[in-house]
Amino acid sequence: MRPSRPWAERASRARARLRAALADDAGSASLEFLTVGVLLLVPLVYLVIALGQIQLAVLGVEGASRHAARVVAAADSHEAGLAAADRAIRVALADAGVDADAAAVAIECAPSPDACTTPRGTVTVRIEAAATLPLAPPVLGLDTGLAVPVEAQALQPVSAFGTLP
Repeated sequence: MRPSRPWAERASRARARLRAALADDAGSASLEFLTVGVLLLVPLVYLVIALGQIQLAVLGVEGASRHAARVVAAADSHEAGLAAADRAIRVALADAGVDADAAAVAIECAPSPDACTTPRGTVTVRIEAAATLPLAPPVLGLDTGLAVPVEAQALQPVSAFGTLP
């Protein structure tokens, strides 16, 4: 007859209980749902916020170019029109959260490039800027590398009667 070893029997019973506990999946569905839900929800929320930020920048740049072209075309003089366009661009871009100093602005006048108020002429304003993504840290220049370029162009005809009432 073989002598009994109580520690071996206890160890085998503990292993059997552990196997049974690991094989039982009761209550793990809620944990799996929360884990998968968080893993899918966080990127989805970030995507919605990032798209909203990009759309805001697009609308700001488009509005800035449109308003700048209008004020140049309606100005009394070329210099007054350019000054008014600068103010309109800065206000519109600030409202959209875009850095006006980092935006590239090009104002072209036809038929005479140095006289934007020529009757029956056209004023074209082109603005290029960058929409920064949310939560991008400014450390090591990561906020500039994670930016989406946006641009807009507006064309405004100058009245044939100039600024006459």
